[in-house]
Amino acid sequence: MSERSAVEILLVEDNPADVFLTEAAFEAAGVAVQLHLARDGVEALDLLTPPGGDGPGLSPRLVLLDLNMPRKNGFEVLNALKANDQTRHLPVVILTTSAAQSDVERCYQLQANAYVTKPSGLDEFIEFIRVLERYWLQVVRLPEPV
Repeated sequence: MSERSAVEILLVEDNPADVFLTEAAFEAAGVAVQLHLARDGVEALDLLTPPGGDGPGLSPRLVLLDLNMPRKNGFEVLNALKANDQTRHLPVVILTTSAAQSDVERCYQLQANAYVTKPSGLDEFIEFIRVLERYWLQVVRLPEPV
């Protein structure tokens, strides 16, 4: 295995079981990441664009965004990220339980970079993480962190 530095990813997820599953899947897949966690949309936006100009925000290489969250849902977060010059470049992968076509279409209208319905079990989640790592962290070129 080659030496690579951990890639920063922001996971925006309010469900503790899904947070655990995501962390376990990254570990089981052997993907080196520095996983930052926001438990709702307000916390995510505060991490990425600190209120009051309190310095630069977090600059992850990828955002994994749930849709159904308290305070600000994923649609609101996605809309805010893509409307802001400081964050519109961030690749956002929607990771949600919703398979509703209307949600898929709305997310792409709001400029999501990908839409994934959460895998149901650990083995499927590990495979998803491997595919995510292969595509988003090895194949595609991402903008450099700001």
